[in-house]
Amino acid sequence: MKKINFSGPINSLSFGNVTYNMLKSLHGKGVDISFFPMGSSLDFSAYDKVNADFKSWIDSSYNNRFSNLSKESVSLKMWHINGAESRVGATQYLYTFYETDEPTDTETNICKIQDKCIFSSSHARDCFEKSGVDDPEYIPIGFDTDFFETNKTYLEGRINFGIVGKFEKRKHTERIIKLWAERYGNNNDYQLTCCINNPFFKPEQMGQVLTKATNGKRFRNINFLPHLKTNSEMNELYNSIDINLSGLSGAEGWNLPAFNSTCLGKWSVVLNATSHKDWATKDNSILVEPEGQEEIYDGAFFQKGQPFNQGNLNTFSDQSFYKALDKAIDKYDKRNEKGVEIKEVFTYDNTVEKILNLINK
Repeated sequence: MKKINFSGPINSLSFGNVTYNMLKSLHGKGVDISFFPMGSSLDFSAYDKVNADFKSWIDSSYNNRFSNLSKESVSLKMWHINGAESRVGATQYLYTFYETDEPTDTETNICKIQDKCIFSSSHARDCFEKSGVDDPEYIPIGFDTDFFETNKTYLEGRINFGIVGKFEKRKHTERIIKLWAERYGNNNDYQLTCCINNPFFKPEQMGQVLTKATNGKRFRNINFLPHLKTNSEMNELYNSIDINLSGLSGAEGWNLPAFNSTCLGKWSVVLNATSHKDWATKDNSILVEPEGQEEIYDGAFFQKGQPFNQGNLNTFSDQSFYKALDKAIDKYDKRNEKGVEIKEVFTYDNTVEKILNLINK
């Protein structure tokens, strides 16, 4: 194996989580890398269980990144399509996520200049194959082994629904809260726990969107959590949720919150579209069939007419939402055995092994 120039962010966001886990697998496989982080810092604050030997390896790979450069090194970049036009070295493999359904000429051309473009979902691969990218690949990500079942009881006598992931239109965050509140608001048999802080919103913006989501009302059984700083805190949250509603997102590149909950034996309500189709089945999830599409544009992260992130999100009906919740309530106290099984299928070691096999070709 030639030395790899690896690029990716280290932070508490989803891209940082994937980078962290890919690096763990590369380290475990003894791969020699030069690490070129995306962004200005290495923020390990979320990874409170980082192994000292692994951290030392990353620091060394970062500090010696320039002295170890060579023409023969292959580059692996884990990043958005927007920004993937730059590279370290002559040969670059791009691993990326794509959420919508209408690749633009700009996105297609950036993918075309990669030596190989690898997507996290078969939906994204198919979209770019149709747009003219030559032989794009699909390689799924895996379960983060920092998470585990705690087997604790969190809310005695109450069913805890949860939404995890930053507040966005494409994730149907506002609609999920509104629909849930209409049926279960102030009913002490149920709770909705929301960890939906969007780090790109100012505090006053977050306050405004949450007020709008609840129609300005206060519900004693809807709990809005602040930003959780560590994976250990996130693990407690995942374990406390009986029914995860994060899977109702209308456009995803994987959906770590719904996937992680499912792997931990919880029941997730999942919209059967985009990347969800690669891991969610009728046996391991409460599937909701999409009943239409609408434009994804929200004026913030998705803006119409721009060179990136154009297209549609998938929608669902009120009736299918409530029907799915009824099914989930019937199952919430039974461990999701089929969900637990998928964490043995979707592993970062498998992800990295498949990527290395492509590079070795």
